[in-house]
Amino acid sequence: MVKVVKSTILEAPVEAVWEVLRDFNGHDQWHPAVADSEIEHGQPSDRVGCVRRFHLADGSELREQLLTMSDIDMAFSYCLLDTPIPLLNYVAHVRLAPVTDGDMTFWHWESRFDTPAGRQRELGEMVAENIYQGGFDAIREHMGLTA
Repeated sequence: MVKVVKSTILEAPVEAVWEVLRDFNGHDQWHPAVADSEIEHGQPSDRVGCVRRFHLADGSELREQLLTMSDIDMAFSYCLLDTPIPLLNYVAHVRLAPVTDGDMTFWHWESRFDTPAGRQRELGEMVAENIYQGGFDAIREHMGLTA
């Protein structure tokens, strides 16, 4: 099993970052890898159990399900249902926390998944850099923040 953990500090209030991230269907507005996204069956994007179907910039289609959502903890978790990328049993957790030494946000993003034999390192690095680090950088740009 592969475990990927990435975290960052954003120079923005935690409430402002949470407002963007808690929209489970909003990642197409800020993540450069995501071309479009929709919640299946017209469900709200913050309803636990909803499924987002989205396309990557290369046209690949993925489906992810929201497993947990907590406004109190500013956290959510989700899993991959369908993907052309062999990330098997993929479950991810996103959590925000206020940084009290300044009005900033600590963002923790982690996942665990299985891969085909011999692809652990390759796929772990792809998730860490292309998805998580790419997401951190994209949120900074989306919110007009400095690195």
